[in-house]
Amino acid sequence: MDLVSLHDKSEIEQFLRTNVYLHLYGIGDLDDFFWSQTIWYGGRTGEGIAAVALLYLAPSVPTLVALSEQTGAMRDLLESLRGILPGRFYAHLSPGLETVFQGSHDVRPHGAHYKMALRDASRLDGVECPGVVRLGEADLGEILEFYEASYPDTWFDPRMLQTNEYFGLRDGNDLVSVAGIHVYSPRYRVAALGNVATHPSFRNRGYARRVTARLCRSLGGEVDHIGLNVKSDNAAALRCYKSLGFEVVASYGEFAIEGRR
Repeated sequence: MDLVSLHDKSEIEQFLRTNVYLHLYGIGDLDDFFWSQTIWYGGRTGEGIAAVALLYLAPSVPTLVALSEQTGAMRDLLESLRGILPGRFYAHLSPGLETVFQGSHDVRPHGAHYKMALRDASRLDGVECPGVVRLGEADLGEILEFYEASYPDTWFDPRMLQTNEYFGLRDGNDLVSVAGIHVYSPRYRVAALGNVATHPSFRNRGYARRVTARLCRSLGGEVDHIGLNVKSDNAAALRCYKSLGFEVVASYGEFAIEGRR
């Protein structure tokens, strides 16, 4: 297998479309909105591209996305990449691939995760969404305060408010529940939900279900595939998403990885 740097969007897309929901984030990152923040690597054989890995540069610590049904090919690609990746990075890896780095890096697990896909959008029709409003750039200050109180560990990119695909619910003047997106591309017809949270004082009232349903209805008019990532031990979130028509389609792990000096 030869390590190659990939620059042809159509070639990358063709490979990623072989499993849309496994590679949903990557497909969305082909959009011009995200493309400048990406570096793409491939493992090429005589038969074509066998594995693709994405390095996403937007966070302060880059994120490596290396997901594959063919873990042998991806393992070979990561072995080739190991010496040229940043000294410190976060990683989304298919199960077992973290062992590639264990001899040369410190690998700190951040939990097992699921990828979920919206398979039965008809379930959204039965969810009433009173009080849910669309949020935008004018609400940035309020949203930042909300996440500081409700989901301080989330990664929130304020640029995503430009899409107008964030929704919130208020109690009086206070924002108490929000659902948004990590990836959104009408061009590639995909979206990945993210930054879904409810203030601790207002949980167990169905608010997250309400704002997420409203978001999915909005996205459904613009994209064909909606997915999300969720920790495998987040029982409340899993119940919420399954009630809205999402199904688990893949497992992966998240890791903080740093090279040893």
